[in-house]
Amino acid sequence: TPFTFSEQKGDILQISEEKVRILLAEDNVVNQKVAIRMLQKLGCSIDVAANGREAVRMWKQFPYDLVFMDCHMPVMDGYEATTEIRKNEGPDQHVPIVALTANALEGEAQVCAKVGMDGFVAKPVKITDLESIVQQYAGGKQAVV
Repeated sequence: TPFTFSEQKGDILQISEEKVRILLAEDNVVNQKVAIRMLQKLGCSIDVAANGREAVRMWKQFPYDLVFMDCHMPVMDGYEATTEIRKNEGPDQHVPIVALTANALEGEAQVCAKVGMDGFVAKPVKITDLESIVQQYAGGKQAVV
């Protein structure tokens, strides 16, 4: 299911001084490109993982302020990857993980929460959805609109 990109005239979130560092776990190349473009417009720094196992590996190597996790990926899906990240977090460590899924069926948000995800966004994702989430989970970084 594709992301949608619609530019919005007016105020777009810009992160001042230090950019919010985001890990995007998404297996679809088109969705990756669209999400990267939207997140860059919001002033974010983005790394991409093509599957859940790669996302876990990257999370272990680099500090992220936020993870956008596709739920259905090859090798290791987003539910398994989130569970693995949560098992390996230290007592003072918690990266916000927000699900990106085309499966907007009733109960999906509860499944995401059960595995430790902090939020849920149904595809197609709009830039305003991402902006709201980045503002919510900016990791204490100063965000200005």
